[in-house]
Amino acid sequence: MSSPDEPSTPNGEVPPSQAIIEAIAAHEGVDVTEIEPPAYDPLFTVVNPEALDELFRTAAGPPSDAVVTLEYEGYEIVVRADGVEVRDRDADESVTRAVEE
Repeated sequence: MSSPDEPSTPNGEVPPSQAIIEAIAAHEGVDVTEIEPPAYDPLFTVVNPEALDELFRTAAGPPSDAVVTLEYEGYEIVVRADGVEVRDRDADESVTRAVEE
């Protein structure tokens, strides 16, 4: 997770790595600060957060059309330039968290 002092993107948007954590917290109905070890594995155990953020960071030009799908903490996570979707692997419920611009 990023710290409040860490500007992750030039225009202040929430980076995908942080949007994943926020979407899981929303899905589980808990505060985002509760999504941390030891209750949850660090996000870096399944993806390099810095590389993920860089993939979707655009300084100029059109947004990235990349799509990244990964499994984390029992969820299927789908990351796109416009947001993060969290799906239970065993259910049809999902939560989408927009990447703020």
